[in-house]
Amino acid sequence: MSEPVIQTNGLTKTYGSRRAVNQVQLEIGRGDIYGFLGPNGAGKTTTIRMLLGLIKPTQGTIRIFGKELRKEKLAILRKVGSLVESPSYYAHLSAYENLEAIRRILDVPQSSIGEVLNIVRLTKEAKRPVKGYSLGMKQRLGIAAALLGSPELLILDEPTNGLDPSGILEIRQLIKSLPKERGITVLVSSHLLSEIEQMATRVGIIQQGTMLFQDSIGELHRQAQSRIRIIASEPEFALRRVTAAGCKAELAGSALLLEHLDDGKVAALVETLVTAGHSIFRVEESKKSLEDVFLELTGEGNSSL
Repeated sequence: MSEPVIQTNGLTKTYGSRRAVNQVQLEIGRGDIYGFLGPNGAGKTTTIRMLLGLIKPTQGTIRIFGKELRKEKLAILRKVGSLVESPSYYAHLSAYENLEAIRRILDVPQSSIGEVLNIVRLTKEAKRPVKGYSLGMKQRLGIAAALLGSPELLILDEPTNGLDPSGILEIRQLIKSLPKERGITVLVSSHLLSEIEQMATRVGIIQQGTMLFQDSIGELHRQAQSRIRIIASEPEFALRRVTAAGCKAELAGSALLLEHLDDGKVAALVETLVTAGHSIFRVEESKKSLEDVFLELTGEGNSSL
């Protein structure tokens, strides 16, 4: 992993007897698009609120840009932009006027407004009252406000929630462009696996406040690779012969599960088993989708996750 931008150690938040976040160890490198994935109520927003200093952890530490948040909160947050839940705006004002109000608070150059409007592709709509904007345009305005202070880290909580397919595509393309074009590290939370899959470089999966998986999107894809399933007589002895032949395998019921092999190796393995006296009843490819991996990790049965 590249230089860490966010590191948490034992991050925990309790409300009475309920642990909303339990010993979370986040690691997010510079330039990452980190997909923070989990069902609604899994602890994503609570974690994000702690990262932004909006609520205090019950225990654990947060380091952002190598500094401890508890000790250097203001210095850290000056370099962080965020959009948590729905963006705030004055509906009767234009996008430009809304951003001007924020610019004065942040005390950044007026030219910054034109820059962020260009980034989120709202330049042509800048003078229109925000009350006439689509939901997707309002989300892009919220991201523009988060970018106004030229942050090094952008934290977005469910930025595509409630958007139509066109709006989702716009936000996704915008997020993907930020590390490459602006050098911004992005933490984006979602309950939609399909969205995280299409834009994240690293993934953290959280369920009931506990991190179940944290690695590259490539590793998640690797876990979803197809496997070869062989049903043979005397499966325990067949497993020994398969592993003796140098193949990684495991027994799942009466079936042998092997990491994906090319056709030639599968044929050679079947020949080895037949020569050893095993009957081969079935050879098939067992495909596992990313959604299958996700559902296995979380134990959830909702296919929209």
